[in-house]
Amino acid sequence: MSDSSGLLDPLRNKGTAYTESERDALGLHGILPVAVETIEGQAVRAYAAYGDFEGPLERHIFLRDLQDTNEHLFYRLIADHLEEMLPIIYTPTVALACQEFSRIYGRPRGLFLAYSMRERMREVLRNRLQEAVDVIVVTDGERVLGIGDQGIGGMGIPIGKLALYTAIGGIDPARTLPITLDVGTNDEARLADPGYLGWRHHRITGPEYDDFVHQFVDAVRAELPDVLLQWEDFAIDHARPLLDRYRDTLLTFNDDIQGTAAVTLATVLAASDASGTPLTDQRFALLGAGSAATGVAEYLVTALAAEGVPRSEASARFAMVDVAGLLTQDRADLNDAQRPFATTSELAHQWESDGRPSLGSVVDGFRPTVLIGLSTAAGAFTEPIVRAMAEQTARPVILPLSNPSSRAEADPADLLAWTAGRALVATGSPFPPVATDSGLATISQCNNAFIFPAMGLAAVAANATRVTDSMFLAAARELAALSPARTSAADGLLPRVARLPDLAPRIAHAVALEAVAEGVAPKRSWEELAERITRMRWVPEYS
Repeated sequence: MSDSSGLLDPLRNKGTAYTESERDALGLHGILPVAVETIEGQAVRAYAAYGDFEGPLERHIFLRDLQDTNEHLFYRLIADHLEEMLPIIYTPTVALACQEFSRIYGRPRGLFLAYSMRERMREVLRNRLQEAVDVIVVTDGERVLGIGDQGIGGMGIPIGKLALYTAIGGIDPARTLPITLDVGTNDEARLADPGYLGWRHHRITGPEYDDFVHQFVDAVRAELPDVLLQWEDFAIDHARPLLDRYRDTLLTFNDDIQGTAAVTLATVLAASDASGTPLTDQRFALLGAGSAATGVAEYLVTALAAEGVPRSEASARFAMVDVAGLLTQDRADLNDAQRPFATTSELAHQWESDGRPSLGSVVDGFRPTVLIGLSTAAGAFTEPIVRAMAEQTARPVILPLSNPSSRAEADPADLLAWTAGRALVATGSPFPPVATDSGLATISQCNNAFIFPAMGLAAVAANATRVTDSMFLAAARELAALSPARTSAADGLLPRVARLPDLAPRIAHAVALEAVAEGVAPKRSWEELAERITRMRWVPEYS
């Protein structure tokens, strides 16, 4: 009698790589073709099949199907072609996959914790397929990338993030768990769609929402007390309050706030080195004032303070613009995270054009050296704004970071054309190299994947009990030190994506050392942490 159960388990399945002796023992002869392949041969064949699909969404679906069939082969294929496939398994293609989630849904992966099941939260959490879990990524699907409320379609984000935890950080995929908190959706088209698979209800808000999330956190504490919990794609009204509520009692972080802030800080530090302009001489204009933007500003202020700039003076080096215009101290609609970066009313009056200062008048009056976009306002960095900035500074740093690429504030080719190739540019989504008078300029992707897989690796390897801002700052400084632009002006501000798996242990080591120094991880030496990081990394090889 055949024991073919392994063929149905993506974590155990070897497919055509089962050896003759394994086929004898498990009764797999006849069930499999007679050819016995290596994982290398399987990866070559899978890559050829991948190439037969032309559209990015179709390629995403192919890779997800492979992940649900044979995880070792999936990760081997990703390892062989990381730079090519990262935009397919994650941003920007994952945005399409989230929009089409109900239509393309196949094999179960992770957990959907619906509000309608709120009284059975711990029971549902126990239904997970993994007994031991190191990392959870959780979303409620309300603010997915730049495309808004996707309901349970937001599950594509935790699945994609955890794939990168494994492909880059080496976290064992058997010990990862994607979760969606299904609290409804306010997208009327989804509610009216008979094919939508989520809870058909408008979003729960207020105390009911807070209580539901707290029940979830309590269930995680009870069932998986040592797990790393990452919050992902929560709306501004929830993202920071949830982080502030639980950061001191859980091993947790919000990648949209802290991961984005850390990788942006690393990019600015690298740009400062490349331009020869110290961080302490930079002035920052941000388009967007949500949780990601304020997180970026907070980390930049902390970095300036570390260089000896008083925090109050550092905060005054920021001008932040949202849909209503410049953040000013007389605005009653600002939250606690925004207020430190509000410009004085007196100064704002000097920048007025027609009404409240716009980004253009801020660039003219404030004269920033760094322009950061986290607004999802496509094309907002217009030619007049960029040219004005380039007239004021020799090497303007311009970072259109909104995702997906269709929401980017500018195209890097335009930015370099409008600044005669002088701008230092990185983007949130991938863009091709740009031809300039001095040759091809590499456009780095300011991708959180440089940070969060290493953060997870460090937290788990070091047995951390908390994730602190200092740990993220350590990651940012280590990443900045690896910038190719420090030695070559034509190279990107950040390393190539293909190097991510090699760099993650180095960044993780810096983070783990900081965790020990802060007292949120057991005391271990440099060598002990390095050994633990190396030992725990999972590799896609059949046993």
